[in-house]
Amino acid sequence: MAVGHLSVDVRASLRFFAFYLANGTIDIDLLDGIDYRPALFEFGSALEQVFAIYSNVLEVDANGQVLNDGDAQYRAAQWIRAYCDPSYQIEPPLQAWETELHGP
Repeated sequence: MAVGHLSVDVRASLRFFAFYLANGTIDIDLLDGIDYRPALFEFGSALEQVFAIYSNVLEVDANGQVLNDGDAQYRAAQWIRAYCDPSYQIEPPLQAWETELHGP
């Protein structure tokens, strides 16, 4: 079985997501006025969870084209908001498959 690489579209989506996240501009409306970067970058586990949610929600078609980058970013932004603001309620609540961490 041949192992392929992520499509260019998926790699671009991941790159832009990482850029927006590090730049403090992910989903500006939902996170307006919240500097989440110190909270996420201090310890790796919160940042790890953000990328898990983004990549679990991200959908790709048979040609490797990303179908829902905005939705994946929004779900990750919802988790960030709840992490930084415990009074924020994620709607709809995150499902177990969205927060699952994969790997060794």
